[in-house]
Amino acid sequence: MDNEQDSSLEDDGVAEDITSDTAGGRLREAREAKRLDLAHVAAETRIPLRHLEAIESGDYASLPSRTYAIGFTRNYARVVELDPEQIVGMVREELADGQARQSAMQGGMEPGDPAKLPSSGLAWFGGIAALIFAIGAFAFASTYFGAGADLPSLIAQDETAADTADAAGETELAANDEGAADATGATAPLPDGQVVFTATGEGAWVRFYEEGGERLYEGVMEEGDTYEVPLDADDPRLNTGRPNVFEITINGQTVPPLAEEMVPVGNAPVSAAALLARADTPDEPQLTNN
Repeated sequence: MDNEQDSSLEDDGVAEDITSDTAGGRLREAREAKRLDLAHVAAETRIPLRHLEAIESGDYASLPSRTYAIGFTRNYARVVELDPEQIVGMVREELADGQARQSAMQGGMEPGDPAKLPSSGLAWFGGIAALIFAIGAFAFASTYFGAGADLPSLIAQDETAADTADAAGETELAANDEGAADATGATAPLPDGQVVFTATGEGAWVRFYEEGGERLYEGVMEEGDTYEVPLDADDPRLNTGRPNVFEITINGQTVPPLAEEMVPVGNAPVSAAALLARADTPDEPQLTNN
């Protein structure tokens, strides 16, 4: 009897006692029930291993964007034979809950909240300290500006203040220039970076291939599906009838799409260097002959 129950679970592919209340937990339990490791799922879905680990732990903030979280979990669910739409619905709810908690944590002190108002003792202490400060300031002013006191030269003070202001201005300008240079260097995509295509619409046929060489990938990409162009690909190219539904990133930074409208393109270069060069000198998309 036990052997029959075990074989039925193996035929179904997923254990029936999945109890986790998070999308990542359900995906992990389904994977473990099918006796698969994350490396196998990464090979099947072409999703980086670190992103799969983040999904199982519910750390969606470490993913590039909301679109990646939805697309990656949908593909993961298909591999472990769970309902993709149910898992995506749970992900959307978890993302909404995370944004609500973050907004609540950023809220300031509400007016009229007795628990957050200073105590009466602290208020009395503040009043006494202010009174002492006022008496001291009055005594100092009476002594310093009293009759017979020698006043310092205003001209010398003005010259010193001007020199200090000039020096501070030069220092701030140099710091701003260095900060701008650092920021520019930190955000500029590299010509040999990782190119990722993410579908933002339904049913887009694509064909990635090397110019005059091997076909890299061909199929229909649904909304949220991603494809990482291999870094060692020799002059990668793309054919598609809907270039406008693809978001393109290089090392996680968005670059302009191949086209703003639904127009077929063919033999379009999609290496990081070609996409960056196209962003610097945009031109019309290359129409396909197919």
